Amino acid sequence: MAGEILLQVDGLNTYYGRAHILADLALQAGRGEVVVLLGRNGAGKSTTMKSVIGLVGAASGQVAFAGKRIDRLSPYRIARMGLGYVPEDRRVFTELTVMENLEVGRQPVRDGAPTWTPDRLFELFPNLGRMKDRPGGRMSGGEQQMLTIARTLMGNPQLILLDEPSEGLAPVIVEQMAKTILQLKAEGLTVLLSEQNLHFSQMVADRAYIIEKGRIRYQGTMAELSADAAVREQYLSV
Repeated sequence: MAGEILLQVDGLNTYYGRAHILADLALQAGRGEVVVLLGRNGAGKSTTMKSVIGLVGAASGQVAFAGKRIDRLSPYRIARMGLGYVPEDRRVFTELTVMENLEVGRQPVRDGAPTWTPDRLFELFPNLGRMKDRPGGRMSGGEQQMLTIARTLMGNPQLILLDEPSEGLAPVIVEQMAKTILQLKAEGLTVLLSEQNLHFSQMVADRAYIIEKGRIRYQGTMAELSADAAVREQYLSV
């Protein structure tokens, strides 16, 4: 595990009305690490992501990013600190072109984070470079997913949250997504992703947490999880 803890979540409790969604949830991610939050549909993965970025207010608990508490900040303030978020529903601006979508995400260069420009992003996502003037609404699901990630990277984040990045994508695009995440890690970026796809997670993640009914039920290295058939059967089999 990387030496510096970049994201620390402790005792997080989140409710939707009276429904207790996250119960004393705790996890962490070190600088330059890829961490996956695994679980079945409805386990609380997306709520965890939204609670970290501030879109869902936690009833109790703490979230610290780069040593500073963020659990009472607005999402835009959290984003300005260098924490990027890619939602599972690929919210591109459909009327704006690829270049215009990227400009929307632009933030200043920041210490401790890779610096991204459109040209660098087109090296990472060659498909986008071939459709700079195409509106977001005229792109495939996989292309929209790439554009959403690229737009988030224009904010030069230190850490990026990816919510279900492989969902609904063709296998060849899933492979491209895995290569992209590994390239981001090589740049020094920290990645926290939520996934149901174990195979995809095994390609990219250093460590794994398994969530079930809003509680962390397992944590370990990806290699340890890959070797533990009983845990996979109990918490991840469909």
